[in-house]
Amino acid sequence: MLHIAAGGAWLGLDVALGVLVFVALTAAGPSTRILSYEAINLIAVWPLLTVGLLSLVSGVVLAWRSKYGLLRYWWVAIKLALNIALTALVPLALRPTVLDAVDRAKEFSATGAGDLSVGNLVFPPLVSPAALLVAMALSVFKPWGRISKR
Repeated sequence: MLHIAAGGAWLGLDVALGVLVFVALTAAGPSTRILSYEAINLIAVWPLLTVGLLSLVSGVVLAWRSKYGLLRYWWVAIKLALNIALTALVPLALRPTVLDAVDRAKEFSATGAGDLSVGNLVFPPLVSPAALLVAMALSVFKPWGRISKR
């Protein structure tokens, strides 16, 4: 149950991130973009990292306690790889991108000049939900069978 809740929260945070990025992308004035970047900073990094780690830990515990195991079936191994990759991307790629957008917004607020473009913030709300939906589909359909013992 915890694993499903963490996945749902993760997907919800990704949707919220996507809405905020879309608002920043389509905003007519700089004040809306600045507020969007500040909101992204609040919901994007630490909450996403928390639900990613919670999903990872609960998934590993579930795998150890079930007949599927952690690396017995391809679908479980792929879900594990997706979870590790998405969780690692939060501090390694998303956090620097968000902090850069916030710094640019602060500079714009102080000087009235600077770049307020969305830049690479467009990609996380596209990539992460797609990968999460793939992981959910793998859980439902359980394709490809067992990993050989070679």
